[in-house]
Amino acid sequence: MAASVLLPAAMRRSETPNAVMTTLASPTQGPTGRLSLWKIAMRPGQRGPLHVFDSEQVWHLLAGEADFEVDGEVHRLRAGDAVVLPAGAARVVTSVTATEFIACGHGDTIVSVVGEETPRGTPAWIS
Repeated sequence: MAASVLLPAAMRRSETPNAVMTTLASPTQGPTGRLSLWKIAMRPGQRGPLHVFDSEQVWHLLAGEADFEVDGEVHRLRAGDAVVLPAGAARVVTSVTATEFIACGHGDTIVSVVGEETPRGTPAWIS
């Protein structure tokens, strides 16, 4: 397979009450087999829901400070830190300061929010 260059015009932006995600590469956006790469921006105090993915992810904090609660254990990340989130781990991300992350994971992963009966499927910024 030849290399592919994805230009900013092809990147997809998704906004939730918790963050803004920019899809940099994904199976539906470019010729990746299964991988997705996305950027996350959070304002101070923003917090995602307690949720679980069925595949692992790697998050790298580019700027700011954030708390990652993973299976009940809180990890404080600072700019330059990375965290590997295992498949099946319950997690919640809380932005302590304005933050910017880059994350990588499988483009077909399924997310479930703790307390909801039905999985939500694959988020738009990952697919």
